[in-house]
Amino acid sequence: MFVPSHYREPDVSWMVDLMRQNPLALLASNGNPADGPFATHLPVITDPAWDGPPAEKLAGWPLLGHMNRANPQWTALENGATVLLTFTGPHAYVSPTVYEISPAAPTWNFTSVHAHGVVEKIESIEETLEVVQATVKVFEKFFGDSWDMTESLGYFRKIVPAVGAFRIRVTRADGMFKLSQEQKPEVRKRVVTSFSERGCGRHAQTAALMTQLP
Repeated sequence: MFVPSHYREPDVSWMVDLMRQNPLALLASNGNPADGPFATHLPVITDPAWDGPPAEKLAGWPLLGHMNRANPQWTALENGATVLLTFTGPHAYVSPTVYEISPAAPTWNFTSVHAHGVVEKIESIEETLEVVQATVKVFEKFFGDSWDMTESLGYFRKIVPAVGAFRIRVTRADGMFKLSQEQKPEVRKRVVTSFSERGCGRHAQTAALMTQLP
């Protein structure tokens, strides 16, 4: 992903936060010349065993995910291959009317992280089950009293042979935080106000990120 210098993340933690808050990633990997590349939307989490700080460009960051083994992409995935995970964060259209200057052009403010990494397919049923359970734990904690999956583990064991789990060790990540940084402060302020007044979640989230810029 091409990222102009003024749109790069202020700190590597911005990429981590975006990935955790927007975990439905797009996994892209090579296919064959006839079919082209494969791409699957799937939830991705940080390996819960990891407790280290994020390195520059998230090098070494361990991620876990899973998909249906019937998915052709699972068959095409090769251990040691480099894949791409795309995480999309808050975004919003910017109308030239907000700028209150002329000439002007419309644009789109958006946030995204592209993480390249080496994939390792998990073949063990027990390890695959652990990935599924870890994924459940990450997302259930947002529902207050987390769902107790104990009574469903038997059901999990029935369906997990059809699940393909994998690890990805990030080799590099690029964060694009295009948030009107090229505009004058007074113009950025008008964009923030416009987004905040829209009554839309992603507009409000984009505005909040703009106010956090250095």
